[in-house]
Amino acid sequence: MSSTFPSFVAKRSVSKLPIVGLVSKCLGCVYVQRELKSSDIKGVSAVISDRIQEAHQDKSAPKMMIFPEGTTTNGDYLLPFKTGAFLAQSPVRHVILLLCQFANYIEVTKLPVYRPSEQEKADPKLYAENVRRLIAREANLILSDVGLAEKRVYLEALNGNISTPTVLRHKDD
Repeated sequence: MSSTFPSFVAKRSVSKLPIVGLVSKCLGCVYVQRELKSSDIKGVSAVISDRIQEAHQDKSAPKMMIFPEGTTTNGDYLLPFKTGAFLAQSPVRHVILLLCQFANYIEVTKLPVYRPSEQEKADPKLYAENVRRLIAREANLILSDVGLAEKRVYLEALNGNISTPTVLRHKDD
């Protein structure tokens, strides 16, 4: 199956989901444990980088699809990108997916391949940020520095599990 469909990076819990977990395993997905910031992150980044480089060198190798924000938003904002996809220093085909909900139609914008400059190859954070800014401009999105931790606090507040002052204290940290 992975010769036809790209593999992707997903949180480790995806591997345990019915049907989706099995499909993701068949595609050879790379799983990350988002809550643990450890040396495992470097290992995951190396796997992603190796797979991307392999796909560029061998056209029959499975492709890698990466969602560089690492989470979802309401569709109005573009969060900071993780650098894993940019460590390979390879050109990227960026695709914008908007409003991917069960009852909505998906809007896909396929942009030209972005080839990193020498400066971007030396600095994956710069590479990630430049691609992020290009996508934000093309999709008319607002750049945000909010991350997964803030998103989780916001969802807890929406669900009534924490009070608004707690949300504000987290925001100021």
